[in-house]
Amino acid sequence: MTLEIFVPFWGDPALLYETVDSVRAQQNPHWRLTVIDDCYPDPAVAQYFERETDERITYVRNDVNLGITENYREAIRRASGPFVTLLGCDDLLHPNYVDVIERMIAAAPRADVLQPGVDVIDEHGEVVRPLVDRVKQGLLAPRTRSDVVVLSSESMATSLIRGDWLYWPSLTFRTETLQRIDFRDGLPIIQDLALLMDIAFEGGSLAFTPEKAFSYRRHSGSASQKTLLDGRRFRDERTYYRAATELARQRLWRRTARTARIRLFSRLHAVAELPGILRHGTKQGLGSTLAHIFSV
Repeated sequence: MTLEIFVPFWGDPALLYETVDSVRAQQNPHWRLTVIDDCYPDPAVAQYFERETDERITYVRNDVNLGITENYREAIRRASGPFVTLLGCDDLLHPNYVDVIERMIAAAPRADVLQPGVDVIDEHGEVVRPLVDRVKQGLLAPRTRSDVVVLSSESMATSLIRGDWLYWPSLTFRTETLQRIDFRDGLPIIQDLALLMDIAFEGGSLAFTPEKAFSYRRHSGSASQKTLLDGRRFRDERTYYRAATELARQRLWRRTARTARIRLFSRLHAVAELPGILRHGTKQGLGSTLAHIFSV
């Protein structure tokens, strides 16, 4: 099997080149990489790939800026192999990534989503352990003594709506699943959770191994952090958790519905972010955070 890897690009070119180098360094040669440049305004990026000699690496540039969700959709439209990875343009594959994914597919051949173990790194590439990631990896991710654990349907939905412990850019997907189940419009901040929940609601499955194969870069000044400060993050979460509660009720998934309604870890996340929002956030951000903590 050849793993298709797409990098939807808009960001720091230097970090993009590190990402490409991490793909190039794979121990397993069975991969193809496509970088989709969403009209980033720096001609040096195209010039960099003009010098590329590895035939497994392709660079394309969109005619117009599509935005992140539409660029993901463009990658999915271009995918032709059985499995696809939507790699972040500043994240890093470990040299064993393709090998780990191949072993996971062999162990869980019907899985729609594959999550390897992840390190978290900062802007400078140093491994860090922020509180949010200690909770994700220590409390929310499945505990397993086996090489691969599989969650499906209701168990997958309940696990993810309790607290999204996955790392979106590290995931490998069954291509057919992504081409069948689209992103939800109107939820740009948590589109990844909404898509994963829709996969679960349609009877899909998720395979997880704790074996580390990926470095996820967490920036202190990231777009995600800005949406916490201005209130959009928790506003979108409340909107989606209400929708997820109703979707679970329709399926008589009582545990999933109850977990979505209570949204304990989502509230605790808001509590943990409150001091920073008090110091640096907007009035709307503070109001949204307090509403997220206390509203039913």
